[in-house]
Amino acid sequence: MAKDKKTALLLGATGLIGSQLLPLLLNEARYEKVIALVRRPLPIQHPKLQNVLFDYEQPDPSIVKGDEVFCCLGTTLKKAGSKAAQYRVDHDYPLEIGRLALANGVQTYLLVSSIGATTNTSNFYLRTKGELEKDLENLGFNRLVILRPSVLLGDRSEFRLGEKIGIGLVSVLSPLLLGSLKKYRGIHAKTVAEAMIREARVSEPEILILESDKIGNTPVQRARG
Repeated sequence: MAKDKKTALLLGATGLIGSQLLPLLLNEARYEKVIALVRRPLPIQHPKLQNVLFDYEQPDPSIVKGDEVFCCLGTTLKKAGSKAAQYRVDHDYPLEIGRLALANGVQTYLLVSSIGATTNTSNFYLRTKGELEKDLENLGFNRLVILRPSVLLGDRSEFRLGEKIGIGLVSVLSPLLLGSLKKYRGIHAKTVAEAMIREARVSEPEILILESDKIGNTPVQRARG
């Protein structure tokens, strides 16, 4: 492999953001290889893409090798079936991949979290995301980028009635969300994916948390702001 070419590890390639991120990774000249850790093969073929059937319950450390981890992994309580199962997908799996990746020399981890993520809440979902953020920070990556999008806009492969209603409300209310409330406006999944690509190009060591209203900003724009 050429020294100037990198390998991206992608978790959650079939989700709303992951499905937007995958083609961007494949089209990014910096990457010679994109390894998608999936439970079933993706319906796509590309010279750069490696579809790797992966068991998150018993992860193979030898597979978790590359330069940058892009984590879009997540599920819902309804789909998971229980809070314990959802916690495994939303917290344990991303954290374990982080541990294995770091042990294999990966120094950059980019995570899709959620607006409102915190360890200090009774909300199970937001606490789960907050605990993942904190635990990843403690691992010691050279660069950790945490994106906290608000309600995601875009077409999912599966229909979610509650989410459709929520998106409709957000679309109506977004123009009224000003000042400190701007971060609660809806955000397109592709915008989040593009931000992950952009932030992966930055080599500066840091822990960077981007609230939803800052996700669309470039590093230069943030510096000026």
